[in-house]
Amino acid sequence: MDRLLEYREALREATAQEMAANPSVIVLGMGVTDFEGVYGTTRGLREQFGADRVFDTPVAEDGMTGIAIGAALAGLRPIHVHIRMDFLLLAMNQIVNVAAKARYMYGGAASVPLVIRAVVGRSWGQGAQHSQGLQGLFMHVPGLRVVAPATPYDAKGCLISAIRDDDPVVFVEHRMLHRHRGHVPETVYEVPVGRARILAPGRDLTIVGISYMAVEALRARTLLAGAGIDAEVIDPVWLSPLDIDTIAASAARTGALLIVDNGWTRCGASAEILAATVERLQGGAHVRLGRMGFAPVTCPTAKTLEALYYPDAPAIAAEAHALVRGAPASWPAAPAAELVEFRGPF
Repeated sequence: MDRLLEYREALREATAQEMAANPSVIVLGMGVTDFEGVYGTTRGLREQFGADRVFDTPVAEDGMTGIAIGAALAGLRPIHVHIRMDFLLLAMNQIVNVAAKARYMYGGAASVPLVIRAVVGRSWGQGAQHSQGLQGLFMHVPGLRVVAPATPYDAKGCLISAIRDDDPVVFVEHRMLHRHRGHVPETVYEVPVGRARILAPGRDLTIVGISYMAVEALRARTLLAGAGIDAEVIDPVWLSPLDIDTIAASAARTGALLIVDNGWTRCGASAEILAATVERLQGGAHVRLGRMGFAPVTCPTAKTLEALYYPDAPAIAAEAHALVRGAPASWPAAPAAELVEFRGPF
């Protein structure tokens, strides 16, 4: 049965279904057992599956990541929840030098079927150490898969795929997506690894929106339609492996490509997508190129600076207009849409 579910509900359902089907699936992390249950994504799981399979952890990211990796090497399938991606930096040796390398170092005899859920995003001025989108760091590391679904449908299907994968997966979820609603089947299903999704077709321009930027790209598409520009919007879904075939084919057809990331543009996901597209299309179609994301400065705390720092629908539409028409255009407010303000987990 197909129902409307919030993104967070889709994540919880995927977790519960996999835990019911496979007793080796466990959930650990700060806040997974509290009354909020990490924005509602783990609420009620301890009551359903017991304290041995769903348990809170101390503020010790490095040590707890090591425990999760050890559990995976021993045959379990842990889901380790980090309420902010910034905190993964405390466990980089565990993730990069142990989890990502185990299959190679043991000649395929060992694997680390670990899901690392990492929440990113903005709102209410979280500032320098709690707002970073570091997905580009993890895309850089062989042995890690990186996924950043934008829709509730893909959130459920990608989490199931990640849990069943025998390699470590960094699962990126933007906190402003948690309350977005979409059609989600009740049945168990997987979203194929390494396949992008065309969210809306178009003929004049391709906009690739990563994570929450896919939502803003769809809003920008509405603004652009009013100016007579038909934009195609693509959610890459999986950042590693990356479906460059779908993106490059779209760009070759529309003649313009704008990539919008929830992270820094320098050496980031947008840079990789742009470079891979150029390599794929060289000697063929001429494509006008652009990318948007964080400026190369620290994430600001002040609300006025936040408004300038993070791409939104009008800014995306103006940049897209410039790519297609050769001159920027400005719009007033973004079109009416569901906007839920993040109030903080504590």
